[in-house]
Amino acid sequence: MSESSREDESQKPVHLLVLPFPASGHIIPLLDLTRRLLTHHRRYLTVTFLVTPPCLSLLQPLLDTFPPCALQPLVLSPPSRPLPSSGGLISNIRALHALSDSIVSWFRSHPSPPDALLSDFFLGWTHSLCANLDLPRVVFYPSGAFACSVMNSLWRDAPHNPEGDDNPDFEVRFDDVPGSPRFKWSELSWLFRSGKVGDPDWEVFREEILSNLTSWGAVFNSFSEFESVYIEHFKKEMGHDRVWAVGPLLPPVEDVDLVAQRGGPSSVPANEVLTWLDSKTDCSVVYVCFGSRASLTAEESAVLGVALERSRVHFIWCVRESNGVDGATPDSAYEDRVAGRGFIIRGWAPQLAILRHRAVAAFLTHCGWNSVLESVSSGVMMLPWPTGADQYINAQLVVGQLGLGLQVKRHGPDGVPDPNELAQFEPRSTRERLCHEAARGSCHRG
Repeated sequence: MSESSREDESQKPVHLLVLPFPASGHIIPLLDLTRRLLTHHRRYLTVTFLVTPPCLSLLQPLLDTFPPCALQPLVLSPPSRPLPSSGGLISNIRALHALSDSIVSWFRSHPSPPDALLSDFFLGWTHSLCANLDLPRVVFYPSGAFACSVMNSLWRDAPHNPEGDDNPDFEVRFDDVPGSPRFKWSELSWLFRSGKVGDPDWEVFREEILSNLTSWGAVFNSFSEFESVYIEHFKKEMGHDRVWAVGPLLPPVEDVDLVAQRGGPSSVPANEVLTWLDSKTDCSVVYVCFGSRASLTAEESAVLGVALERSRVHFIWCVRESNGVDGATPDSAYEDRVAGRGFIIRGWAPQLAILRHRAVAAFLTHCGWNSVLESVSSGVMMLPWPTGADQYINAQLVVGQLGLGLQVKRHGPDGVPDPNELAQFEPRSTRERLCHEAARGSCHRG
């Protein structure tokens, strides 16, 4: 081979196959990471992004931004016949696993097959796929390192509650995680609590999670200043240093259009929401949103509505169809009563644009990881109201460890807040107190 040929070969871009889990909280940060990689390393990188047909619209803005030589879609449809499963999450994992043969066929026939695979942490089965294709697999964690450390310990050690859900306050302590965090049984993953060793779905998910630890490398949507102790813990868990914190994976502040449309078009024009916020004073608005999947009961939605109305604070409330049942979401009479003080958004909201606005002081949130990162990067305090998944773990990090918010107090067997108590929150004074306490803590840590 001539010197020039060797030089041409050395300049050949690395081909990366990206495989997300098709849920907004997972695919959006992976799209952000892909954008960042192609923006800074386009000369050395080409990406094939695998999507199912319903998610192609989320990929389209990237396809419009980068040329085909840099980014290509691979659109594959899972089996039309649902695979046996007791839950939607496992069903989706099984359906994506069924694409293995199609991925292998595409790989074998591609003139320049991928050099590596980057796949979501719900897709641990891609580890065996990569072994079959002799590819290094890098696992992408859209959740934080603290939550994933607890999750690994939970599924590996499988702690037992003799009374199960009949004793929701049963305490589980994770001594192998830095700080030995503790959680109530009811705060652990529903999928873990609903099964047991030997159950097919339970075992499938356990294998998915624990297979990630055998990956060549791991990427977290987090940053070392936020979770350094848990990033280091993860390196020990994996037995190597190929663990990177690359977040927060968010659009740049100056790209106004991208910020406003992150995750898809808003159900209300972003400029309409921002104009409303422009009319409010600094740090006077509470933003309320429970993400794309978390849901409130009818009672919880009613309590929240009463608390917001009684509080007299300015607020934006993002209401999704899954956030309640018929009659549980605010009606036109409610909107009339809070007119001028409350802004109701039904559907997808331009969340990042809202949080970055000077008028927003606090975020009443389910504490999903994307929401946590968006809030922290925007300098907005949080009022965690977790409902499941990794949200209780994130809330402990936000409130108990970092002092970046106040936990919403919940009472009684159903864990519903008291509306009068919730209505007492005053965003500006609470924000100032938390900032003062954080500053004092920094001095004390000196």
